[in-house]
Amino acid sequence: MTDPVSGLLAALDLTDTGARTSEDIFTGPSQWQPMGRVFGGQVLAQSLTAAMRTIAEDRFIHSMHGYFLRPGDVNLPITFSVDRIHDGRSFSTRRTQAYQNGVPILSLIASFQDEDEGLDHQVEMPSDLPDPESLPSAAEVLAGIDHPIASNWANGRAFDIRHVPSSIYFTVEGAQVAHQAVWMKAKSPLPDDPNLHRAALAYASDYSILEPIMRGHGVAWATPGLKAASLDHAMWFHRFGRVDEWMLYTQESPTAIGGRGLSLGRIYSRDGLLLASVAQEGMVRVPAAPPAVGP
Repeated sequence: MTDPVSGLLAALDLTDTGARTSEDIFTGPSQWQPMGRVFGGQVLAQSLTAAMRTIAEDRFIHSMHGYFLRPGDVNLPITFSVDRIHDGRSFSTRRTQAYQNGVPILSLIASFQDEDEGLDHQVEMPSDLPDPESLPSAAEVLAGIDHPIASNWANGRAFDIRHVPSSIYFTVEGAQVAHQAVWMKAKSPLPDDPNLHRAALAYASDYSILEPIMRGHGVAWATPGLKAASLDHAMWFHRFGRVDEWMLYTQESPTAIGGRGLSLGRIYSRDGLLLASVAQEGMVRVPAAPPAVGP
């Protein structure tokens, strides 16, 4: 298995094909996944990276909104086309379409801004949660489980992920509440490129954001017949932080209905800076319980 952080860096190292229509064209690889479908965070981060490649160095991403249109195939590369929608005095807007087999698998629009002075406040980070060092890693929780998904989550991910209060890989322990927190950081140091850290933050933001929906109903990932998939993903970048240092990702789900659930998240640096806010709606379908058998 390739070192997962090296795999992340390789996925985000897009190739400029030199081709030009009215748009900029890039290509990138697909990372292996045990179910054969491209990880949503990967194509989000790659689409954002493609847009960043067309932006002046003094402008930075502040928001992005993406729709997952089709499952991606891990056996195929991905082509990214970037439409330079607008370049204004302070803001730039880009649209990225990600393609496989000539059809879009993700459509993303992103906005960039010059650094500027302005009002400054934030919601404070929770102070009553355990430190990441006191919590088990996914590798420790999933150790010894002979299953390709468990092996990939334990050792194939580029990020160390530690749940508060506990993971929901096999069971949901404690109260069934629609909120949780996750400590996360890259498993090894990343280069100093700030845009690389921003793209990697988008990548990691998709790992566990649907879990509050499941936790609130006592549904673990191991539930037979569970189907879960990201539908859309919005992210606002507030302050810069390194993803190879511990970050706290607080998550809650205000509602679920019609086979869909909404989750909201905030990502903080360990010292309490609010780095980003996240919103995602996902499909979460749980098989109906079989009817009770009478006497």
